[in-house]
Amino acid sequence: MKLTFLEIPFASPLFDESIRLRYDVLREPLDLEFSVNDILAEQTQIHLGGYDEQMKLRACLVLFPQEEGVVKMRQVAVDPDCQKMGLGTQLVIESEKWSKRNGYKHMMMHARESAIPFYARLGYEKYGRKFTEVKVPHYRLRKDLK
Repeated sequence: MKLTFLEIPFASPLFDESIRLRYDVLREPLDLEFSVNDILAEQTQIHLGGYDEQMKLRACLVLFPQEEGVVKMRQVAVDPDCQKMGLGTQLVIESEKWSKRNGYKHMMMHARESAIPFYARLGYEKYGRKFTEVKVPHYRLRKDLK
């Protein structure tokens, strides 16, 4: 399945869909909710969505600008019905393209330990020690965007 990617405006119906997908995939399994402050903090972040031919949201993530030249990828979610179909790979590649077009030189993230092999295949490198975030073991990852 080939996705069409759109930047999702904050506080729009598309944004609400992305919150729902991220909740279903990332939060609900850990018995976590989005707080109002969690949502409001995303107002200055970039939301990318991958849509199928019927314009149904199938994958999304958030990009959070850090210090100059660095952007943090977070909240990567793929519709459970579409996992293992390459949609996550398409989404990450699209986020890298967006980041390069917008002047970022480095991507970083906190990735769940279970996702490390996926990101390693895409050229991300682990650094630092394992830590716990949202009840789950994570590692810091980075990639130079060439």
